[in-house]
Amino acid sequence: MRGESTRGRRTMKTQFVIAAPMSGSGKTTVSRGLMAAFVQQGQRVQPFKCGPDYIDTKFHEAVCGRPSVNLDTFMALPAHVRELYSRYGSSADVCVVEGMMGMYDGYDRDRGSAAEIARELGLPVVLVVDARSAAYSMAPLLKGFVSFRDDVHVAGVIFNKVGSGRHEQMLRQVCEDLQLECFGCIPRCQDLEQASRYLGLDFSKGLRDKGLEHLMETFSTIAKALVGLGREVEESRGDDACVETACHQVVVARNEEAFSFIYQETLDAFGDVRFFDPETEEPRLEGCDLLYLPGGYPEKHLEALIAAEATRRAIRDYAERGGRIVAECGGMMYLCRSIVTDEGEYPMCGVLPCSISARKADRHLSLGYRQFTLDGRQYRGHEFHYTQFVGEVPPSVCQVYNAQGEPVATPILRYKNVLASYTHLYLNETNIY
Repeated sequence: MRGESTRGRRTMKTQFVIAAPMSGSGKTTVSRGLMAAFVQQGQRVQPFKCGPDYIDTKFHEAVCGRPSVNLDTFMALPAHVRELYSRYGSSADVCVVEGMMGMYDGYDRDRGSAAEIARELGLPVVLVVDARSAAYSMAPLLKGFVSFRDDVHVAGVIFNKVGSGRHEQMLRQVCEDLQLECFGCIPRCQDLEQASRYLGLDFSKGLRDKGLEHLMETFSTIAKALVGLGREVEESRGDDACVETACHQVVVARNEEAFSFIYQETLDAFGDVRFFDPETEEPRLEGCDLLYLPGGYPEKHLEALIAAEATRRAIRDYAERGGRIVAECGGMMYLCRSIVTDEGEYPMCGVLPCSISARKADRHLSLGYRQFTLDGRQYRGHEFHYTQFVGEVPPSVCQVYNAQGEPVATPILRYKNVLASYTHLYLNETNIY
């Protein structure tokens, strides 16, 4: 009937989780390729990423034209993850959730894994398998993933790095014998085998789909095979739901690389956000309730940050006046006295009385989930960095723990109303500093 509302109708939305037996199988490449194919078909694609990763979400957004949202059951309760998925995916035709690491790899066995996200959301799993060194030996591997848990549904497989037409025939025979859907085979392509990224997570040289162009026909065929995969949902064609916010007039540092590790949910929880680039702009801090300095790679942009002396002075003055600041990892480094590299020492904002070393000799990986309680608020987040404090680690205002509840040496720094640490916090309306 003409003019009839579509709200309340039940429909099948194409939605699935991209997972893999192990890291390095090609989840991100396949996810981006399928997202691009769906977009080319005129579909509205909402991307998601399991876990705390900031980098893959940037690849997603570049392809889909809408922010990718992290789904993490350590940093947020499962009910909140379900609400996020429903809210951001409500106006999309296709929802693609990229997993992390191996399908069952979580912070505690399979807790926090792609498999848990699939189970919580009731989504089927499409398994991406690196097939370059095996053929029929894939049969027991796939059999194990298909039958491991009754509450996780593996709908089918995409074979990646397939060497030849004969190789593809052998892999498809595996699926026939297992009565498992083979959604497609992606040939081995040197352009897609990217070199190691900076700190394992560089995004500065990969937002373009180099190497994907001549494979788009393959991705388009696979995307067509995936249409309708998912579960029945209540259709919504309205705008994305507004989020009640606990904070207003937040100023956020944002730069493609130096200050870029930002969760979309955090921005939504902030409410009224004004962005500025610390390399080129002086922030307008009058009436600002919170200055947010997210993580990134400031050590790769030191000359530009030094040149913007007025910006550093404005931030230092704001902190001295008692302005509220949350600074995470790269943002914390920016607030320190200086950053030391193999080329020399570079003055930063000077709010925190410590220096950070980015020298190659001092590189040491600190990685993992983090949690702590401060002023009655519970905070959770993730730490990933190679830089270190120069000299002794400054004292922490509270004890920080890992996902297993074990104490770790990561300090939480507080100066006046400044909260700073190496931890990338998952901030929402319940715990904004």
